[in-house]
Amino acid sequence: MKARQANGAAIVLEPVMRESETIETPSGKGAGDENFPVASRLLKPEDRPLVMAYYAFARAADDIADNPQLSPDDKLARLKLFQTGLEGSERSEALATANHLGDQLRERGIALERASDLLLAFRQDAQKARYTSWEELRDYCRLSAEPVGRFLLDLHGEDPALYPGANALCSALQVLNHLQDLRGDYIDLGRIYLPGDWMAEEKVEPRHLAEPSCSAGLRRVIDDCLWRSDSLLAQAEGLLAGLQSRRLLVQAVTTHGLAQKLLHRLLRRDPLARPVKLSRGDFFFAGARGIFWGGFAR
Repeated sequence: MKARQANGAAIVLEPVMRESETIETPSGKGAGDENFPVASRLLKPEDRPLVMAYYAFARAADDIADNPQLSPDDKLARLKLFQTGLEGSERSEALATANHLGDQLRERGIALERASDLLLAFRQDAQKARYTSWEELRDYCRLSAEPVGRFLLDLHGEDPALYPGANALCSALQVLNHLQDLRGDYIDLGRIYLPGDWMAEEKVEPRHLAEPSCSAGLRRVIDDCLWRSDSLLAQAEGLLAGLQSRRLLVQAVTTHGLAQKLLHRLLRRDPLARPVKLSRGDFFFAGARGIFWGGFAR
């Protein structure tokens, strides 16, 4: 532990990692387990290492926040150390993932907030399991998802005027992931990423998320989230029209198409009854559409 001093008196204690210690708790998940492309071959080869470093940072922090063996206080302490590693104020082997990303972001002139905002979302996950309204859920997405889109825009030197479209696309992806994982998030982590006021209006209780199928009320709450997500995807079309990088355009069109496919599948299927997932065919056709847009339609 390290004590900070103020006027000769120790006022707060903070954990300090030794070289032999580790703060990461790998879940075994990787880029190949994600619903949407992370650092596809569509991106420039010189950009892919930074994108993978960004993903590794987010994956490691997410694994800490989702680890059921850690107490909330332990999670917060580890995530705080990730922040110091990102900033470079603490450097050690235990913080190599955060140190590496921070160094690369500074080298490329990209704001550290693109990564530190994610840590705010993971800290929230460590302490918060319910959301009272759609707007509160969207506030979470503004931290957990939207920085990713702004990071990719910054990496490609795109106009900041495109941030709103990227924000809309990333928030829609986050909501769709939550709807896809409703049952597991509740049973495994005790979390519910649904608006609490909508649940109350439909008389949906937390225990209903552990049922083998959706009740009529829960189905209506899910559909309301899907319609809001559809609106976000419509807003994201402005992003597709404004991108200058052909490679990023192909990636964005592919991701947008996959999001639409998942949304429509969630409208037709019950996510409690069986997993709702994208197929290899979905990835193939969305990728082909993206390549057409980037190479010919423009």
